[in-house]
Amino acid sequence: MTALTLSTAGAATLRADVLVVGVAKSGKTLVVAPGAEAVDKAFDGRLAAVLETLGASGAEGEATKLPAPAGVKAPVVLAVGLGTAPEDGESYGSEILRRAAGTAARGLTGVKKAAFALPIAAADDAAAIAEGALLGAYVYTAYQDSADAKKPLAEVALLGAKPRDKAFKAAAERALAVAEEMNRARDLVNMPPNELTPAAFAAAAQAAGKEHGLKVQVLDEKALAKGGYGGILGVGNGSVNPPRLVRVAYTHPKAERTLALVGKGITYDSGGISLKPAGHNETMKCDMAGAAAVLSTVVAAARIGLEVNVTGWLALAENMPSGSATRPGDVLNMYSGKTVEVLNTDAEGRLVLADALTKASEEHPDAIVDVATLTGAMVLALGDRTFGIMANDDDYRTAIHEIAEEVGEQSWPMPLPADLRKTMDSPTADMANMGVRMGGGLVAGLFLQEFVGEGITWAHLDIAGPAFHEGAPYGYTPKGGTGSSVRTLVKLAERTAAGEL
Repeated sequence: MTALTLSTAGAATLRADVLVVGVAKSGKTLVVAPGAEAVDKAFDGRLAAVLETLGASGAEGEATKLPAPAGVKAPVVLAVGLGTAPEDGESYGSEILRRAAGTAARGLTGVKKAAFALPIAAADDAAAIAEGALLGAYVYTAYQDSADAKKPLAEVALLGAKPRDKAFKAAAERALAVAEEMNRARDLVNMPPNELTPAAFAAAAQAAGKEHGLKVQVLDEKALAKGGYGGILGVGNGSVNPPRLVRVAYTHPKAERTLALVGKGITYDSGGISLKPAGHNETMKCDMAGAAAVLSTVVAAARIGLEVNVTGWLALAENMPSGSATRPGDVLNMYSGKTVEVLNTDAEGRLVLADALTKASEEHPDAIVDVATLTGAMVLALGDRTFGIMANDDDYRTAIHEIAEEVGEQSWPMPLPADLRKTMDSPTADMANMGVRMGGGLVAGLFLQEFVGEGITWAHLDIAGPAFHEGAPYGYTPKGGTGSSVRTLVKLAERTAAGEL
């Protein structure tokens, strides 16, 4: 785990293994960003010229290492690109700083201490740099030989971050909590499915709850059967690893509002009897990313001490084919009392979420947000880096979209067209779990809306695209689990606590 410290030391005088500075493009000229003045002076004012000689352009995502000159205690300087320099009087955006810090940290595996002398004009800048560095330093090596495994950057020192200033201290503590909880979600997503079964996931939630003072309740397969949770059981019946429904609750004595979060937790999705073809099932351990995000958000809320009650519901199951698995054509008796005809067992996420949404609604929260790697249709619509937002309240959907933009997560508001609901009509049951193929992501959202309690504000985040990154790492985003939506959900909880939503 990477440590975070704040320092008032000068960039040239702090002892560290690597000193990170920023550079940017100003027209056709490379310029040194604020925070690195002392380093530039040690280069006799020629740091930008030296970097240009080495091929640096200041573009975002670029990183250039060079030996430090006399007068700089760190032996190595790492210059990261910040893109186009802002106009006079303006500052670098938080996401630019976050990605730059992440780019630097990714290239510093095995390093004991790195000092970050990136532009800091306010506490928010320090928070962005801290988040980016802590997220960029992430590595997953749990199943690799410890002697050969990469070691993450051990310590991040933020220069110019005013450790005695209350605003900077609070920003750093929040950044540490959010980044570490995002990394918890990444760890869970990256765990192999033979290890992270529904029972193992529930145990991980119990361990987190014990550490952070959360109330955790677990319904096992017997309790689910007794309670009539036909959706969760219908998905989990085909596996030797039985399903679980986990409630993780954080409460604050001064809280006046309650936010419920519901996460899809399919620990492995083979598609069931409607089996996925080869080439589509190798990464399906990530189908529990929504539940991981929910757990991490509840823990983050507790660590930050938000004055809001946050309840997380983790709907956990493994979707496998077997003689006991649900068949296409079967009818499930859902926890809500509705019956659902299963036309495709690979549309299983909505079935487990439906039961959890109904259960969450019984507690009458002020709002419910569900998070799920729900549909390939959403990936086709929005790509690999953007999640879709649907809601039964347009203002709430807009608020979540704006929050996501603010914290640096790409999202897009999506509609819930009423005409698509009819395509889920069934001649056998109250409804089917499938509708028309075109607009499949919207159909899934309409299905979930059927199970939200009357009068409760609800939103659905389909994170199927950004939850698991299969390409080359970039910025603070690694290959594998990303922790998608955690930052958005934490900020949503903060806004709820403040009475803004």
